[in-house]
Order: sequence, then C-alpha cells, then structure tokens
Amino acid sequence: MTKIALLGAGGKMGVRLTTNLLRSPYSVAPVEITPEGRERLEAATGAVCVDLESALDGAEVVVLAVPDRAIGHVAADIVPQLAPGTAVIVLDAAAPYAGEMPERADVTYFVTHPCHPPLFNDEVTPEAKNDFFGGVHAKQHIVCALMQGPEEHYALCEGVARAIYAPVMRAHRCTVEQIAILEPALAETVGATLALAIREATDEAIRRGVPAQAAMDFMLGHLTIELAIAFEAFPDGRFSDGALHAIAQAKPQIFREGWLERIFDPQAVRASVKDICNPQPIG
Repeated sequence: MTKIALLGAGGKMGVRLTTNLLRSPYSVAPVEITPEGRERLEAATGAVCVDLESALDGAEVVVLAVPDRAIGHVAADIVPQLAPGTAVIVLDAAAPYAGEMPERADVTYFVTHPCHPPLFNDEVTPEAKNDFFGGVHAKQHIVCALMQGPEEHYALCEGVARAIYAPVMRAHRCTVEQIAILEPALAETVGATLALAIREATDEAIRRGVPAQAAMDFMLGHLTIELAIAFEAFPDGRFSDGALHAIAQAKPQIFREGWLERIFDPQAVRASVKDICNPQPIG
C-alpha cells in the first residue's frame, strides 16, 4: 500500500484531503504543527497526527497542503530528508513556477490543482449542488503537471490527485507554466476580479434604488444565460443584437486596450506567482 505523508493536514484544505485519503486505497500519515489544526482534524475525521519524522519514514509520496508563501520554506526543510525517488505533490503552481522548490534531481515534483465543480453540470442531489468548492460531493475536473521525475511517476501522482480531489472526472495533463497561466492569471487575475466587479455593479444598482433581491435574481439569472452563450454550453445560443451593441459600446469603457496581453505576458505571470509566494505591501 502506497504511504502518503500529508503536511498541513489540519488546515481547511488538509482536512478535505485527509477525509478523502482515508476512504482511498492509500495509507495516509497526517502532519499538522498547530494544536488547533490537530484538534480540527481529529474532530472532523478521527485521524490522529504523527510527527514529521514518522510521516516521512517510508513515504512514497509527500503532499504539501500548506499556504503558497510557506511552500518554499517547508520544501527546503523536508526535501533533503526524503529518500531518492520520493514524489512531492504541490497543490498550486505558484511556488514551483516561482522557483521555490529546492534543487534535487532524484526527487519527483508534481503539481496538481482542482478545476472545481463546473457551473454547468449534471448534479442532482442538494449536497452536490451546494458543494461549490468540490472534493466532497460534487464531481470536478483537475489539472496535473509532472515538473520533474520519471514518466512512470505521472500515473502514480495522478492517482493520488484523483483520490484527494474525489470525485474526479477529467484529469488534464499540462505543464507547470500552463497551470500558472490558469491560476493565478486566468482564474484569479481575470475571473475573480471580474466576479467581484459584477458584484460591485450589482450593489451599485441596489444603491440606485433597485430592490436588492430583484437585482441579485436578475444578475444571477442573466449570468447563467450569458455564460452559457459565451462558453457554448448549449446549441444555437447567441446574444441578441441589442446585447451585442451594448457589449461593443461597453468594452472600451471597461477595459484598457491590450489588457489580455499585459495579464498573460510570461513575465507578468511569473511576477504574479513570485508576489503570491512573497507578497509585497500594496501601495
């Protein structure tokens, strides 16, 4: 049975991962440095944490469920202790793409991240419909990258990724750079920013006198059809002529010319992940 050392097991993500690993064919050795995290993990799963040395002893896979800004420090501490051939799984591309992983040629580095449950899905139970994050009831896709290591370790690590993010549908093989483009550039720099902008616009409509629930219902309902059209989720979906005219008029007011090139420029993506790992004060 493959032994997995899970570091950060008592965090929000760590508890989810531990819960899924306890249901999997893998053996999990959870590690958590904070008393609060250990109590949270035991209360949620019944799992008792072990010390780092015991967890790493005989572990074929090490999963780093720790914050981006801590990954470099944690990796620098544990990677020298690992046996040759150990696979280290990181749950975000930021630290690996920013060059935070220690140089060691005989250790595998693998990056994986959830896509989260798709907006347009076939879930039918209330539990799955309300599992917005995924990894509990709702099905989701994932992305994976073998940063370094033997090709046979890709299948090993994808199997672990499918277990920790279960239930999983598609597992997309990407490069570390491509996952960094997906997050932070696509999902956070663009997606999260525009999502909050939509909320701010909705709040402005409310401030101007539209009943709050009417504004929320109207915006969320229109977003469903607008995103379905934009992402071709149903046949023959198209914007009306009036909507197309409004879009053409609005884009120059909302977006500066060349915004896509600036955000997805490789240097901008690398600068973004470096700032995530070592955040600088704003302003």
